[in-house]
Amino acid sequence: MLTEYRFAESVQVHSWMQNQDAKQIPETLRTIAADPKHLGAEIGFFAVLHTWGSALLHHPHLHCVIPGGGLSPDGTRWIPCRPGFFLPVRVLSLLFRRLFLERLQNAFDSGKLRFFSALEYLRDRCEFARYLEPVRKSKWIVYAKRPFAGPEQVLDYVGRYTHRVAISNNRLLDVEAGQVSFRYKDYRNQGQQKTMTLSAEEFIRRFLLHVLPHGFHRIRYYGFQGNRYRKDKLDQCRQLLGMPIPEVPTESFETWDYRDRCEELNGVSLRICPVCRRGDMVLIDTLEASSRPAIKDTS
Repeated sequence: MLTEYRFAESVQVHSWMQNQDAKQIPETLRTIAADPKHLGAEIGFFAVLHTWGSALLHHPHLHCVIPGGGLSPDGTRWIPCRPGFFLPVRVLSLLFRRLFLERLQNAFDSGKLRFFSALEYLRDRCEFARYLEPVRKSKWIVYAKRPFAGPEQVLDYVGRYTHRVAISNNRLLDVEAGQVSFRYKDYRNQGQQKTMTLSAEEFIRRFLLHVLPHGFHRIRYYGFQGNRYRKDKLDQCRQLLGMPIPEVPTESFETWDYRDRCEELNGVSLRICPVCRRGDMVLIDTLEASSRPAIKDTS
């Protein structure tokens, strides 16, 4: 069983917050899972940072995909979760809120936060504390759900945006007269497909909100899926579960086609005409690049 957890929060401090999401959320999951009252096991999972909504606005959250169980503390047993239940979302929400706000306050105290423009007043300690007070009492969201269609569909869903940023080409409708039109889902209106038109400057501004800082990883692995011990730990899990070790496919680069991989990841075919979306794109010929003409020395 795979469980997908989605974490979101009420405070937006952009890159600092995105970095803290990647720290507090795994700590929250691993702490609650290790508690014998809830599971009492070492879990393993991967987390994917997703910073955008359908309209390209800033909406940072993590998708965590977690097997339904974990290794016992001594590593000799696989401890499964209860059927249809993994970890209590209310307990996760409370711990995540406490950890996040503690780190946020520490960042303020150490001078790591910067406030400008309309938020400049938050540089004052009393104003900052007053601003956070309602956030400490509000409900924070941890959303957990079963993979109703199966684990493969969960991985396919998450995989569609792991290596792309904010918007795919097939949602772009028009670029003309300094404006960009694209499709988006209006989740406040039953997810209806609508068209949004923005100035080129605003479209670029929204897009750049989701370009991660240098060195920041969108996908991270934790617990028994951590990079350092992944192979040994996964082999141990398979042995305890009586599962065969999967064979690594030896696919030849001669048969590998980037167009197949693109369609597999994004659901967009590079073989279909991008204009009419009906005709097939057929390779007729490849034109070799012409050599540069020699530049005469006129000195």
